[in-house]
Amino acid sequence: MTSETKIPDIVIVTGMSGAGRSTAAKSLEDLDWFVVDNLPPGLLATMADLGGRVKDAVPRIAVVVDVRSRAFTEDLHSSIAELEARGVHPRVVFLEASDADLVRRFESVRRPHPLQGDGRLVDGIARERELVREVRAEADLVIDTSGLNVHELRNKIIGFFGNDTGESSLRATVVSFGYKYGLPVDADLVVDCRFLPNPHWVPELRPKTGRDTAVRDYVLGQRGAKEFLDAYAEVLRLLADGYEREGKHYVTLAVGCTGGKHRSVAMAEQISARLRDAGIDVQVAHRDLGRE
Repeated sequence: MTSETKIPDIVIVTGMSGAGRSTAAKSLEDLDWFVVDNLPPGLLATMADLGGRVKDAVPRIAVVVDVRSRAFTEDLHSSIAELEARGVHPRVVFLEASDADLVRRFESVRRPHPLQGDGRLVDGIARERELVREVRAEADLVIDTSGLNVHELRNKIIGFFGNDTGESSLRATVVSFGYKYGLPVDADLVVDCRFLPNPHWVPELRPKTGRDTAVRDYVLGQRGAKEFLDAYAEVLRLLADGYEREGKHYVTLAVGCTGGKHRSVAMAEQISARLRDAGIDVQVAHRDLGRE
C-alpha cells in the first residue's frame, strides 16, 4: 500500500464445496461488500491495491477462494502474509458441513464434486477436507452450515457482518448443545455443564427448558454453579483481551449438557449476559432445544 491508497477491509470466504460459499458471498453483497468470486489467492494483494485507490476506493472487499485454485493452501498462506506485510489484515471465514449434508446437496443439484475425479462423491469430499484442514484451523470464523437452509445461513452472515465496521471489536456466539447429539464442529471453546445435577430427573422440571425461570433457578442454585460462572467470566475476560490483541474478531463458545435442554441452555444464557456486561457483542443459539 502507498500513501495514495486507502486500506480496505478484506474478508476471505472459503471452505468446503457445497457448504454455502455462494450464499455467504451474496449475503455480503447485500450488505454492500464488493464481492469477487473464485479469485486465485495469488491475486489477493492486487485486488487490495485496486480496491484501495483513493479515487474510487472500495472500503470493504469479500473474496471467495476455493479449491479450483490449485496450490490452494500454499498460495493462500503466502498471499495473506503478503497482505499482512502491507498493513492489510484480512479475516478468513471458513464454511463447512457434515459429509452427509454435502453429499445430499451435491446429489440434489446432480453435480460432481470438483475433486471427485473418477472416484465417488465421498472421495472428493475427503480429499477436499484434507486439503483445507490447515486453513480451517487458522480461520477467524468457522460456520457449520449442516442442517441450515439458505435463509438461515444468510441470517448468520448478517448477524456477524450486518453492523461490521472493520474494527477489531470481538463478537461472540454462545451455542448450547447436547452431548448426545455431538459437539458443534465450529466451537472455539467448549464448556461442560454435566457437573451440575440434571433437572431432567425432577418431574416438575422435566418438560420445561433452561429458559424457564424454575429451571434456571434450579440450575443456578446448585453447589458450584455461581462459583463456576464467576471464575469462567474472568477466564473469558482474559481470553477476550488476548483475542483483541491478536486481531481475532469472532469466537464461538459451546455450552453442553446431556440433552441440550436444561443446564446448557440456562448456563449459556448466563454466560451470554456476562459477556454483554463486559461490552462484547453476543449472539445466542440453542442448537438442540426442542429435539427431545
